Amino acid sequence: FLIPAALGQEVEEPEELVGLMQFVRGHPLAKAGLEQAVWDLAAQRDGLSLAHKLARPYPEGARSRVKVGVSIGLQPTIDATLAVIQGYLEQGYGRIKLKIKPGRDVDLARRAREAFPDVPIMLDANSAYQLSDAPLLQQLDDLDLLMLEQPLGYEDIYDHSLLRPQIQTPLCLDESIHSADHARYALALGACDIINIKPSRVTGWVEARRIHDLCWAAGVPVWCGGMLETGVGRAAQLALAALPGFTLPGDISATARYYEVDITAPFVLNAEDSTMTVPTRPGLGVEVDRKQLAAVTVRRQTFGATHV
Repeated sequence: FLIPAALGQEVEEPEELVGLMQFVRGHPLAKAGLEQAVWDLAAQRDGLSLAHKLARPYPEGARSRVKVGVSIGLQPTIDATLAVIQGYLEQGYGRIKLKIKPGRDVDLARRAREAFPDVPIMLDANSAYQLSDAPLLQQLDDLDLLMLEQPLGYEDIYDHSLLRPQIQTPLCLDESIHSADHARYALALGACDIINIKPSRVTGWVEARRIHDLCWAAGVPVWCGGMLETGVGRAAQLALAALPGFTLPGDISATARYYEVDITAPFVLNAEDSTMTVPTRPGLGVEVDRKQLAAVTVRRQTFGATHV
């Protein structure tokens, strides 16, 4: 539905494409993919990098480097987790995110803090807890954590607003924020201290920038999450994270974190300051390795303006 709706239409700016896709409910990743392509074309037309095109409304402009961290999944043991943390710190990552779940939370976080007292550490619960777990989550309060991400339900905002006054650790919303409206509800209810913005979760960069603007006006920090993007998506994530309101390290790790061979030139961590360099060439600023893309393509379909 989305591609046929867009083909043959004259679109000067990405916001116009968003209007063309509004008749389809949901499917945020599909919408984000199309919108990303239009951002790339529009930025190339204007002779701007995507970062600078996104940053046009802001006097501060776009950053040339973006602070990043690394996300670590549950390991077999706490000692194994500490070893993985040490390895990423040695690579130059300056912020650590640990996944937690009931039974593998407080002790893990405490041991990590004891082992790495000066490292920014955050926890991601992926909706594994309930509001009744507040007394357990209070045990994290003295660990000086950067944040606790999405402890309650995937769609929830209200219960997070009840949890927030009960804990001292800054509360971050991720999966609950599907649009600027959801961000507005969360801010109005006092449901969070921080918001994680993923363009592909919120239908694209137009909506992501709206959420950024709401949070920036409210003094609420934001950061850019990742969804295992290739180099094409990683370039677009870095462009978004270069906006002035993104003040916390994102999950945009180096290419080698997830890919042996990518479909673009690899993105490399600047180990001296735990940053990634934002592409500066017009558009996304990356070139697709078509041979490598063909090698990993599982299905291909071509659409034309007359496609039905």
